[in-house]
Amino acid sequence: MTEMCAQATAPLHCLFEDPHLLVLDKPAGLLCVPGRGPDKQDCLSARAQARWPEALIVHRLDMATSGIVLMARSLDVQRRLSLAFEQRRVHKNYEAVVSGTPPAALQQWQDLHAPIAADWERRPLRVVAPEGKPSHTRWQLLETWQQQGLPVSRLRLEPVTGRTHQLRLHMQHLGHPMLGDALYAPPAIAAAAPRLLLHACMLSLQHPITGQDMHWHSAVPF
Repeated sequence: MTEMCAQATAPLHCLFEDPHLLVLDKPAGLLCVPGRGPDKQDCLSARAQARWPEALIVHRLDMATSGIVLMARSLDVQRRLSLAFEQRRVHKNYEAVVSGTPPAALQQWQDLHAPIAADWERRPLRVVAPEGKPSHTRWQLLETWQQQGLPVSRLRLEPVTGRTHQLRLHMQHLGHPMLGDALYAPPAIAAAAPRLLLHACMLSLQHPITGQDMHWHSAVPF
C-alpha cells in the first residue's frame, strides 16, 4: 500500500499534448475522477485541470490500474473521442502478471467471451453470469516464471468490449487472477504484489481532428 501511495503522489506525466487532446500516464493508486468524500478529491482529472483547465475525461482506468489515459481539450473533441470508443475505433493493450500458467502457446492470441453483470450483493464488484452483457477479451501469453515458488505469467490483454473490471474479472474467470488484485484474487495472490499488476501500455486511434493515425506507448513499471 505504501508503494501504491508513493506512485499516486508522483508528478503528472504527460505523454502527448496538442491543442485538441492530452495523453497522460496515470500512476497506480490514483482515481481518474473525484470520488465521494473530501479524501477522494485528488484525482487525475483534477491534476490535469490544474495545468490544462479545459481538460475533459473521455474514459477511465480503475484506481489500482496504471497507464495511458486520454483526455479531450474541448467538448467537441470529447464527443468525437467518446464516439470513437463507442464504435471500437480506439485500440488498447494492457500487460498483466497473473498467477499460474494459462494453457496457450507463447505469442498466440486467444479469445475469451464471458458475459459480465453487476454483483448487486457485493457492489461495486462484477460477476461472470449468463444474464450479463457480452464481454470479449483477447489475450496473449508473453512469458512464465516462478516467483517465490508461485508460477506466474505475463500476459498482453486487449479488451474488445469495455466493461467495468473486465480484464481483472476475465482473468479470474480463466483461473488466473492478477497478482495484487484485492477485488478478485484469493488473499495469497492479492498479497503477492504491492499493487495490482495491470498496466495500460498502448493506445492507438485516428486523431479526431487531423485524421492522422496516432500511437502511444507507456513503459510497464513491473
